[in-house]
Amino acid sequence: MIKIIQNKNRGGEVDTSSYSFAATENIRNLHESLSVYNETPLIELKNFKGVRSVFIKDESQRFGLKAFKGLGSIWAIYKVISRELGLNNPTLDEIFSHRAALAEMTFITTTDGNHGKGVSWAAGLFGCKSFVYMPRGTVEVRAQAIRDAGSATVEITDMNYDDCVKFTAHLAEKNHWHLIQDTSWTGYEEIPAQIMLGYSTLAYEALRQMNYRRPTHIFLQAGVGSMAGAIAAVFAENFKDNPPRITIVEPVEVACFYETMRIGDGKIYTATGNGQTMMAGLNCATPCELAWKILRKYAANTAIISDDIAAVAMKTLAAQKIISGESGCAGFAVANAALNSDELRRALELDEQSTIFVINTEGATDPDNYSKIIAEG
Repeated sequence: MIKIIQNKNRGGEVDTSSYSFAATENIRNLHESLSVYNETPLIELKNFKGVRSVFIKDESQRFGLKAFKGLGSIWAIYKVISRELGLNNPTLDEIFSHRAALAEMTFITTTDGNHGKGVSWAAGLFGCKSFVYMPRGTVEVRAQAIRDAGSATVEITDMNYDDCVKFTAHLAEKNHWHLIQDTSWTGYEEIPAQIMLGYSTLAYEALRQMNYRRPTHIFLQAGVGSMAGAIAAVFAENFKDNPPRITIVEPVEVACFYETMRIGDGKIYTATGNGQTMMAGLNCATPCELAWKILRKYAANTAIISDDIAAVAMKTLAAQKIISGESGCAGFAVANAALNSDELRRALELDEQSTIFVINTEGATDPDNYSKIIAEG
């Protein structure tokens, strides 16, 4: 199943200047100073199913974490540590000279997978403690990957994602720990804003790799929407006169942006589905407020897809030698399905001159399920 609707309440004023190339220079400098930093590949599928090009940014190769989330986590944690130590834009060596103080810092988050891995990795890199809580239904292999990535103590709870976020926020306040959550709400905006800014490195890598060529269409998967909002902001900032057409992609049964755009009164709404999807990284029921402010203006559509559409995309990408997990393929899944349908092509205004940009946001983060899907042929 795939269904696409227009953003009924598109508009509003959004300042994207904090996502400019100059404003994000310090973020790129931090990322590039890491020994594990490498620019992730951008694969171009030329003349793919009747469009000019499909560009796929492959984040399965980011920092050895199989996902992009470490970009945001390390920048946000770096900013917290800098503030706590009273340092202004310090180098990593300056931070590491305060090892005793770092060992006393504790970070906490809720995750459905990749964000928690990024927090565990970044906290561990700085020598800090971390706690990661996961919603019910999480497979143990995702929890173990978070433990293996860095410093985290990890627990799978019996709560849904939104309740788990509230729980970790309570623990952070009670224990005077630092909450590193990739979604925002009234009164909690600074850390999510820094996490989103951290994702700008991904977008600027891709722009350079495309020789600053403007894609006509961008398909961005969304859980809470922080990555989608950040990427939309970078492209809006760099193509102010003619931003690309952006479509947000979610699972059918947990589609908060779809519900928000369907109602179309400018307010945020929670998903109404049953929350059952193999796209675990997108299993978030309420949009990030900061992301919605951006996407309300710059997203033209939202699309919902069933698991079988994602499975087809995983196999299609595997045939192109790209390893993409259940959530990682979601943006490509809509583009791929649309290019097989005259009706969807018309709805999304796709033609032979179109240039599509998508992000493979994760690799095989559930190896057993990935192998099972690919083996189905």
